[in-house]
Amino acid sequence: MTDIDFSQLSDEDLALVARENVDAFGILVDRYEKPLMRYILRLSKFSKAEAEEILQEVFLKAWKNLQGFDSSLRFGSWIYRIAHNATISEFRKYKSRGGEERMEWNDELYESLPDSIDLPREINEKVNAKGVRKVIELLPEKYRSVLVLRFLEEKSYDEISDILHIPLGTAATLVSRAKKQFLEKAKEHSIHFS
Repeated sequence: MTDIDFSQLSDEDLALVARENVDAFGILVDRYEKPLMRYILRLSKFSKAEAEEILQEVFLKAWKNLQGFDSSLRFGSWIYRIAHNATISEFRKYKSRGGEERMEWNDELYESLPDSIDLPREINEKVNAKGVRKVIELLPEKYRSVLVLRFLEEKSYDEISDILHIPLGTAATLVSRAKKQFLEKAKEHSIHFS
């Protein structure tokens, strides 16, 4: 049996090959595991363990639905859409069960802190990041989703349109409205950024 190098194929081509070869799907998993995990965590209030469970569900759904993938579309948008739907669905279940806010201590993060650190700058960045996160959590789902996709995941309007299954003009309008809502919520809750 000949080993095939799938690493040079585009995501769309890999998705087509993956219908017949699980190794090609493994390459897609490698390419999307970290970005999708980051997206799930940014979109929700879940712990890393909960986000990992959602991520597994995303890849399982992608694998099961690979035959239905339209290769004329972007694979990235398709799998982000699956991740978006799975995260929102799980978040709604979590909220309906009375999920509370919680903070998870991360030993890896603590151990990775450098010995020499510009503490005032680091504190300022953390405060700003925490403020942004708090304001984003206050926004309605439709605005939260587009802000995370546009500014944290750095997706284009075309990609946002594909991921959320909305017209391109609607994506641009939602981003514009979301930015206004973000500033209003920050002001309303006295959250300032430096």
